[in-house]
Amino acid sequence: MKIELQQGDIGQSAADLIVVNLFQGVTAPGGATGAVDRALGGAISDVIAAGDFAGKSGETLVLYTRGALPAPRVLVVGLGEAGKFDLQAARNAAATAGRKARDLGARTVATIVHGAGIGGLDPAAAAAALVEGTRLGLYRYIGYRSQPPKDWKPDPETLIVVERDAGRLAAFRAGVARGEVVAQGVLLARDMVNTPANHMTPTIMAERAAALARETGLKFQALGRAECKALGMGIFMAVAEESEQEPQFIILEHNADRPDLPTVVLVGKGVTFDSGGISIKPAEDMWKMKGDMAGAAAVIAALGVAARLNVPLHVVGLAPCAENLPGGRSQKPGDVFTGMKGKTMEVISTDAEGRMLLADALAYAARYNPAAVVDIATLTGAQAIALGPQAAAVFSNNDELANRLLAAADASGDRLWRLPLYEEYAEAIKSQVADVKNSAGRYAGIGTSAKFLEHFTEGYPWAHVDMASMSLAEEEKPTQPKGATGYGVRLFAALLERW
Repeated sequence: MKIELQQGDIGQSAADLIVVNLFQGVTAPGGATGAVDRALGGAISDVIAAGDFAGKSGETLVLYTRGALPAPRVLVVGLGEAGKFDLQAARNAAATAGRKARDLGARTVATIVHGAGIGGLDPAAAAAALVEGTRLGLYRYIGYRSQPPKDWKPDPETLIVVERDAGRLAAFRAGVARGEVVAQGVLLARDMVNTPANHMTPTIMAERAAALARETGLKFQALGRAECKALGMGIFMAVAEESEQEPQFIILEHNADRPDLPTVVLVGKGVTFDSGGISIKPAEDMWKMKGDMAGAAAVIAALGVAARLNVPLHVVGLAPCAENLPGGRSQKPGDVFTGMKGKTMEVISTDAEGRMLLADALAYAARYNPAAVVDIATLTGAQAIALGPQAAAVFSNNDELANRLLAAADASGDRLWRLPLYEEYAEAIKSQVADVKNSAGRYAGIGTSAKFLEHFTEGYPWAHVDMASMSLAEEEKPTQPKGATGYGVRLFAALLERW
């Protein structure tokens, strides 16, 4: 879908469909919606008065203009309550409108920017939300089906963003450009996570990262089995040795030649399939473990966003990728392994493998002398029990970094909730035969796993995002079809831009 920006009156657009909006409870439409209502002889007001449209979030109204306007159809999308309206509500409205336009078979769609007027949103941010919402709401994963579904309808070919005020066009143009880049990153992450594990091996993930680097100018490197062993990544390799698939320790850098800039390192868990290993998972829903590399996908995609937005930071993305399978070379409960900085770890559960990949990656991150390191992972079932599919958990040893992340979460719509790093969690992961053990058992699993990761940090400000419940959506939402969410890309984009 091509996106254009035009100055003018939405009512004069000859698109197949024009989109306006209404807040819940408004009985006399104003602004662009009011102008369209007057052109239609009060048709929108009549529907409101009859009680057939209230402007609730997710609600839509389609009217046929019968020659009163150049466009044959008008779509009014509900914005919900004005007092609760924010950027996420703007994204939701855009997504709802985009899907309705597709259902109607519209090829060209002209729309106003939701919330940039009476909604009180920053014009650039509102325009970005419009593009993000439309792109994310229209997303579908075809995958490897030989034929598209019978009810398949094509997306609109062109979205025309219309604004009457010439003084706001520059802000809208910047917002549209940013929204395009961020949405592109989210869709890349969704595609990677939705892809079956046999088509998204560690090697293929490295190939995707390399292609992204060529497109955006990122510096790319991927370390294989021999290189990781030479670096002493014994904890990472304990997982990677189980599979015949070659592990890949992916390294992406934005502004790699700028030592004058602060360095932020993003680390993403990349278990391309997680059977649980010897501590094997139940068979039911094991297929979902193709998405256990969602953290790595988010980091790879976020590096592409950073490059395309030319964020003035040195940003490093580390994505340790491997399969976790049972086999003759598998790690066993009770085994002890040594990481790249000489710290030792006892295996309690081979299904606590993601933190093992991250342990050596966090140690590797220290070589960049970072201003901050943030890891992201589908790490614990305990996170899902604690927060459900509403927010990811964040832990941090630095309040300033935690606050930066929470602010980025509010701006991006990728929700976070901070949880504590109690010292008592360190007691729970003490081992009798090694420095630390990889699991403390059933209780406080989300906190003890974060404390395990902190053990391998090297004195830098650090935060851990546990997104276990956020990587796959079981229920459809306006900006989120069922399946991979691309969680973390928007969070990191907002974090890096605001640094």
